[in-house]
Parts: sequence; C-alpha cells; structure tokens
Amino acid sequence: MGAQLNLQSRVTFAWLEVTGKCQLRCDHCYADSGPAGSHGAMTTEEWASSIDQLADLGTRMVQFIGGEPTLHRGLPALVGHALDRGLAVEVFTNLVRVSADLWEVFSQPGVRLATSYYSDDAEQHERITRGRRSYERTRSNLVEAVRRSIPVRVGVIDVDEGQRVQEAVSQLRNLGVEGEVRVDRLRQVGRGVRDGGPELGELCGQCGDGRVAIAPDGSVWPCVFSRWLPVGNVRQDSLANILVGPRMTETASALATEFARRPLNPCVPNMCDPQCGPSCSPACRPAGNRTPTGACAPDYS
Repeated sequence: MGAQLNLQSRVTFAWLEVTGKCQLRCDHCYADSGPAGSHGAMTTEEWASSIDQLADLGTRMVQFIGGEPTLHRGLPALVGHALDRGLAVEVFTNLVRVSADLWEVFSQPGVRLATSYYSDDAEQHERITRGRRSYERTRSNLVEAVRRSIPVRVGVIDVDEGQRVQEAVSQLRNLGVEGEVRVDRLRQVGRGVRDGGPELGELCGQCGDGRVAIAPDGSVWPCVFSRWLPVGNVRQDSLANILVGPRMTETASALATEFARRPLNPCVPNMCDPQCGPSCSPACRPAGNRTPTGACAPDYS
C-alpha cells in the first residue's frame, strides 16, 4: 500500500487527448491527427470519470489536447468539471476557430491556452499546417486571447530549413503575448518521423514521473510522446490500478534503465507540457541546451 500511495501522489499533471480529429494536417503532427480523425471510444462521461480519478490522485492540472480539442462538443462541460474539482486547466488548441461560447469557457479563472505557431509569413505557416487561412485565423485569435487577458503560451516549432522562427517569436511579442514563447524542435513521433520509427531519444527522460496521458480510446501512456508504450486503458481499469500495475512498473523501470545510460534531453523546450511556472529553475528555461537542475514538474502553488 505504501508504494501505491507514493506513486499516486506523484500524478500532478495529465494530458487528456479528447480527440484525434483536427481541421489541419500538419506535416509533423506527433498525434497523426487530421480531418479524418475521430473522438475515439471515450465518452464525455468516461472523460469526466477520468478527471475525477485524477483529482483523487492529487493531480493539479490537466491539459486538453488532440487533434483539436475545440472540435469535441463535450469540451466546455469537461473544462467546467475539471475546474469544479479544483484542477487548473490548459487547452492546447490550434486557434483556427473559436466560437463565442468557447471564448466564454476560456475566459474563466483557472483556464489558460496554448498553441503552436510557425512563421510570421502566412505562406510558410500554411505550408506546414496544410490549412487554408490557418495563419490569419490563428493570429487573429491570439490577438483576441490577449485582448481578453487569457493566459496564453506559444510554441514555435522549428520544422523546415529556412523557417522564420525568430521572426515569429518577435511577432508574437509584438502582438502582446506576454506568456511563455518557446522554440521547440521537430519530434519524430507520428507524422514527424523522418529517420525511422519513434525511439526513446525523442523523449525527455521523465516519462511517467508525475505525468500521465490518456488517449481517445482510453489508452494510458507515460507521456504524449511515448505513444508506442501503452500501460493500460481507463475503459478497462481504474487509473489507480494502472499506475501501480505490472505494465506501468515494467515500462517505468525500462525507461529509467535506458535513460540512466544516456544524457537526458533538456526537459524544456517541450511545448506540450507546461512544466515551468514562474518559480521554476532558470536552468529549465527554453533557451539553449541546458540540463535541468532538478525535476521539471509543473509548479502551481
């Protein structure tokens, strides 16, 4: 029982991948999502149950991701449910389309947004997202989020040679984005694979350490990037059992052994995980290739 409580107490952050559907079909999408994707087998009630279980396990923040989470009709109710359970909420959205109702959801205390951005040049941005007018729409909705004083952070993903990455960063600051603006590299997972299948080198080395991800079909992963390492399914078992079950134990042990043999990637930049708050160590900030001084878990105190 002691080991079980110890593991559960470390679950402070969870990714909830509520859909595989997206309006865009970005070349590098680690989730391999797009217009042909689906919401999977998980019902809104099952997502709410998972949120309840996470809250009971001591989770402090959930991040709704996809695909594009705003395409899931249950998102407003799930955000509200997470807030009611005392959880902080982040919605990782492409900001291509935000309805008036969703702006009200996002404007609630305890909710923040995250998005990806690629260039200050519309043609370059849309060549990567494969979405007509995606640059114009994302930029416009970023401005609206700033106008509404919704906390927002942006990841500028360096995908192509000659991409106007630093110009994009400057533009975001000029638009009034005061939150984190990070530059991240291509992750070779999903459609991002360029040199073979996914491998542990794409991971930061802290998979499952205070984090857990749930997929649209209910699969549980140690991290959204370790999608080829399922450790259970919330439609078949409780999160508490999964986290202390044999598959999670074996996977965590294998990962720990592997990463003990190699230098860890810096845990930042990693746009999908809001790991660093204001009190985080400067060594865990986005610039450069510095190794973090300690665990880079979210700090919501």
